[in-house]
Amino acid sequence: MKRKIILNLAISLDGYISEKDGGFDWIKGEKDKTLDTKKKFDFSKFIGSVDIIVMGKKAYEDAPKEGMEMFKSKKILVASHSELKDKPDNIEIMGGDIVKKITELQKENGKDIWLYGGAGLTDAFVKAEVIDEYIIGVIPIILGDGRHLFLGKNPRIKLHLEEFTSQDGIVILKYARR
Repeated sequence: MKRKIILNLAISLDGYISEKDGGFDWIKGEKDKTLDTKKKFDFSKFIGSVDIIVMGKKAYEDAPKEGMEMFKSKKILVASHSELKDKPDNIEIMGGDIVKKITELQKENGKDIWLYGGAGLTDAFVKAEVIDEYIIGVIPIILGDGRHLFLGKNPRIKLHLEEFTSQDGIVILKYARR
């Protein structure tokens, strides 16, 4: 069975995935459980379903280091043309055509592949139309400025809503290509 390439990230209501400086402290709920769905998005289960995490260099540098600890059993592929300082053993640098390299890995046996972000890396995968699932957590905030998820001039990609959950005001939408 083919591994899926899954884009899973949080976005502000106005379409940003981070602040301009890479800050993520806004990614949190509003502590209001009145509209919570019975079914919850299980992030631990999602993490268990992937064995490769793909991220851009800037996304890697901006990621909270304590958060990276939970990924130590995963292979992390960082798209970059330069080396990283003090990188753990589970991190590999990939240059060149990342989309082609990941779609080749997709053919190998293993768990799914998490496309972590950032925007530049994600843009190449969106334009190549190779993302199988989009799991987007919409955070109840309007940032007003930051780094956009979609950079424009994308192909039309038809999606099917497979699941949605609501937790603390965060709506998590899971779409699959149709």
